[in-house]
Amino acid sequence: MDDEANAGRGRRRKTPASPRGEPGMKPETPGGTAALSKGLTLLDMVADAPEPLRFAELVKASGLPKPTFARILRTLIAYGLVRQDEASGTYVLGQRFLEMSHRVWDSFDLVSAALPELQRLAAELGETAALCRLDGTMVQYLAERSDDGLAVRVEVGRRVPIHCTAGGKALLAFQDPAMGRALMERLTLDGFTRQTLTTPETLQADLTLTRARGYSVSYEEHLAGVNSVAAPVMGRDNTPIGALVVLGPSSRLDASNIHPAGRELIGAARRITGAAGAVAITSRPRPRTRTGRQMAELTCVLPWGAQLGESPVWHPQERLLYWVDILHPAVYRFDPRTGRNESCETGKLVSAIIPVEGGRLLVASQDGVEWLDFSSGALAPFSSPESGIPDNRLNDAKRGPDGAIWIGSMRIDASKPTGALYRIDAQGAFERKEGGIIVSNGLGWSPDGRTLYFVDTVPGLIHAYDFDPDTGALGARREFARVAVADGRPDGLSVDAEGGVWCAIWDGWCVRRYLPDGNLDQVIELPVPRPTSVSFGGDDLGTLFITSARTRLPASTLADAPLSGGLFACRPGVAGAPTELFQG
Repeated sequence: MDDEANAGRGRRRKTPASPRGEPGMKPETPGGTAALSKGLTLLDMVADAPEPLRFAELVKASGLPKPTFARILRTLIAYGLVRQDEASGTYVLGQRFLEMSHRVWDSFDLVSAALPELQRLAAELGETAALCRLDGTMVQYLAERSDDGLAVRVEVGRRVPIHCTAGGKALLAFQDPAMGRALMERLTLDGFTRQTLTTPETLQADLTLTRARGYSVSYEEHLAGVNSVAAPVMGRDNTPIGALVVLGPSSRLDASNIHPAGRELIGAARRITGAAGAVAITSRPRPRTRTGRQMAELTCVLPWGAQLGESPVWHPQERLLYWVDILHPAVYRFDPRTGRNESCETGKLVSAIIPVEGGRLLVASQDGVEWLDFSSGALAPFSSPESGIPDNRLNDAKRGPDGAIWIGSMRIDASKPTGALYRIDAQGAFERKEGGIIVSNGLGWSPDGRTLYFVDTVPGLIHAYDFDPDTGALGARREFARVAVADGRPDGLSVDAEGGVWCAIWDGWCVRRYLPDGNLDQVIELPVPRPTSVSFGGDDLGTLFITSARTRLPASTLADAPLSGGLFACRPGVAGAPTELFQG
């Protein structure tokens, strides 16, 4: 069959996924090389840490005896493979890697480097895997691999459109912004199927989602009956030199398995070049530990399977819980009395919800803060504090005690500290209050309104600020709590009526409660590794609702945590503060 043109019928043989090449898994090593294997494992730990680690953190994560670990570390330092930052006491990769990388790039053969990964992907996913690159305003296939049997065939050398293929969208989304805009202006957005994106607005919305996810998807956009998913292969200047693509019949490569395939492509692309990848938060879920403690009568009230469930907020007048799925863009409202979950697809990334007086809603979208008509999905502008920063997007948002909207931003790919914190008043006027944030996240205030809590996820910090509840003036910032890398990353938060700070711990299988002095008070264990945010709700505000995500989780983790992406609830024994509506 030609290119993506035809999807074969019937089911192909699936080869069980091999642990080899899986991030965090130890490959098989020849006998007598145990010390070498330990050293390479340590290098992987240093390279993959979302932030540099200290000696004690590395020892704990390695599981090695301290003397053994110290000897290996000293050897790596002596060879220039690892160095210690004297100012912070942390460890990073050494200068020797830069020297070696330049020699590798001088003779780098992308096709040869990609072929083993194509072969592995085709065998493990049971579909066709291909490598492509930009060729002017088209995409050209450079190599392909597929198992025997019925498959989507790719013709090496063939050129296909950018805007309606997964490979093309992956290559376009991760271009330097100026280069990407110039390329967009040259594209002709021809329609090939009813699913083809034929307007610059819909294509740009899809590209923003691609950058946030780290991979692109195409649901029959080029050819009917064929779906595809792709991830960029990044070069040394952090621009794509190619893309890995998996193509399959839409009956097999459907919404249930196209996202897990995207995660596999990200890992494969990283292995080809050793690039750090598109997303800075590369921490993997720590192994699940069961302590036997009662989980506060935790139940999954909605097994939804969201890619990135987020931003739960209780609406006191409607007695409903609103929440979003950022990576499958939709706003939901859940009725805990009936279990009904209504959906409103937005067509573009939406990350937070702000209930407004008069039955209205504001949402944080990729284009700013916008009015949302839930019944139709229509969006209308309200305020855009970062309209001049195309690489950023807004993230978590809440109404503060001063009556204003407080909202954080972040770089779409979470790779640089370009995020900020803004205050937006009832007229939509905004003021920048804080900068230098990598991934802005949970927001909450103490019961008296005099302390603002604000999460920066990547460094693992919950900040606390002195706050004036009348004027919204921010005072001194201090470190309220720090989450060790080995324990996960702090995400969304909520403050209860007693001043306890509840924070979802991404990759930590839990929600933590901190006392007002910053000390850890209690932990609610979860059956999913990636809880994302929390909100108190119910008629007495005594129910803690917890959103979660399944994005980028390996198949082994999803098998152990099938409820990932679900909505959970428990009764922790303390009530939350009431949700105040924005006066817009």
